[in-house]
Parts: sequence; C-alpha cells; structure tokens
Amino acid sequence: MKQILALFSLLFVLTGCEDGKKDAVILTSSSGKINDLTVVMPNDLWNGEVGEAVRKHLAAPVDGLPQEEPLFSISQMPPEAYQGFARKNRLFLQVQTGKEAGIKMAENAYARPQKGVLITGENSEEVINLLEQNAQKIISSFKETEIKEQQRRIRKSLKDTEPLEKNLGVSLKFPTAYRYAKETDDFYWIRKDIPHGSMEILVYEVPMNTILKDTNIIGNIIEMRDSIGQTHIPGPTEGTYMITEAAYAPYLFESQIDGKFAYETKGTWEVKGAFMAGPFLNYAVIDEENERIVVLEGFAFAPSARKRENMLELEAILKSAKIK
Repeated sequence: MKQILALFSLLFVLTGCEDGKKDAVILTSSSGKINDLTVVMPNDLWNGEVGEAVRKHLAAPVDGLPQEEPLFSISQMPPEAYQGFARKNRLFLQVQTGKEAGIKMAENAYARPQKGVLITGENSEEVINLLEQNAQKIISSFKETEIKEQQRRIRKSLKDTEPLEKNLGVSLKFPTAYRYAKETDDFYWIRKDIPHGSMEILVYEVPMNTILKDTNIIGNIIEMRDSIGQTHIPGPTEGTYMITEAAYAPYLFESQIDGKFAYETKGTWEVKGAFMAGPFLNYAVIDEENERIVVLEGFAFAPSARKRENMLELEAILKSAKIK
C-alpha cells in the first residue's frame, strides 16, 4: 500500500504545479479508427440544413480515388450523449445554436491526441455561413491530425532505409511490412502485400527540366510517370506496364515536403494492355540544392476494396521524407 501511495504521489508531482502554473490535466489516450469523425449536434439540426452543410463538406469525395469515398466517416450524436468514452474520439465537430457566432479549434480537449472544432451561431444560417467560410481550414486541420496519428503508428516498427539514404539521399519512415522490390542507384520500388492486392512506393530522381521545361506541369508529370512505368513497373503479361489513366486528368496542387516546394498530383493509374487500375499520389520535390527533382510516389492496387486508408498511409509515409 505504501508503494502504491508513493507512486500516486510521484504522478501528482510530475503532473502538478510548476513555477506556480495551473495544474496540468492528465488526459487519456484518444481512440477511433483513422478518419472517423464525431459530429455533436441536436438531431433536428443534423436532419436539417446544418447537417446537410456538414455532410456536403466533411463527407465530400476524396480526390483521386477510382470509387467515391468520403473524406471522413461521420457519426452524429446529440449533446446529451456526448459523455464518457464518446469524448475520446480523436476528431470531433460540435455545433451549438443560440450563441454568439464564432468558431474555435480545440487541441486535446478530452483526450490526447485530439482535434476538436466548435461552431456557434445565433441560428442555423450563421452556423452554415461559418462552416462554408472555414470548411477547408477544418478539413486540413483534421487531416493533419490523422496524418500525424498514422505516422505515430508507423514509427512503432520501422524498416531500415540505409540503402535509400546512401544512394538517393532520401530517408522515409515506413513499416517493416514493406519490402524492397527493386533497387538501383536512382530508383527504388518498395511494396507491401495486402489482402487481394498491394501498396507500392516509388522513390527516384530526375533532372530539373523533366518537369520544369515549360509551363505544362501536369503534362510533364504524366509524361514522366508513363516513362518510369514503362521502364520499371511491368504489368502481368509481356509488353504491359503502368501508365497514368488517359481518360481523366490528375488533380494538381502545390505542396511542401521537408520544407521544399513540391508539385502534388493525385489521380488514377492503369496498366496499358491489361485490366488493372488504382489510385496514386505523387510528389515532385524541387531539390534546388542538388539540382534535381526527387519524386516520391505511392499507389495502391486493391480491386473492389476501399482505398481511402491505404492512400492515407502512403501519404503519411511520403510526408515523412527527409532529403539530404
């Protein structure tokens, strides 16, 4: 009993006052699947225009997937039910009416890690206006939280990346479940088997003018991908290889990897001459110091299966890159 009391005393000291500051609160670990979002609002709001606005933005289709999948899997509950274990979910959005209009973001309000958003307004119209104005900010905040959580899970068992660092000057944090499928001085293909499919990572370098030779950035990225696919990514039969799906132009965004400017491309790949396809995510990182472009790509093959979580895992891995 004395030992137990001593342990509780130590915990109290470690989490108590420091230099007169307010006592720290001990938070339990958050829970929930990746991309699960709890929406807290009265049922009448959820079944009306406010609920429609929430679903319009937070359950919108993910860019670049071959089948429609929502950004977040939403579970709604009324405020009186939002107690106890329900408060441990990693992501939550709370809506209240009859209060002054405003939006607040909460970090680790009930558990750790956790991201919460509170939207208030005198009426539904004010709430909807705030949601419309801040939707992208809210989505980005939730997504950043999920990327960090995925990276935390990945760090539990990391694959050795010394060959990649030695030859390309690039380090990645990816799990031991992945294996090196192809290694050359300037090209790496890394794979993980999943039920009825696989998840793939490509890391390679190309000269600056491969993408920056003119203003047609998306066209140059497609040309680069198709060339790499023909050279390195064969299909199931002779003469087949991976290309960018011709029927739909990929999405192009501006991004950053390891503090460096990057072109982010999301779209669908297919195998020329075979009935195979899936989503891809490509980062073309401008490495000015070494006068090259470092290409980081993840793509998945999982016929008839949902791929949102597969692609988020690949995104978390690619965003862990450090370029030396």
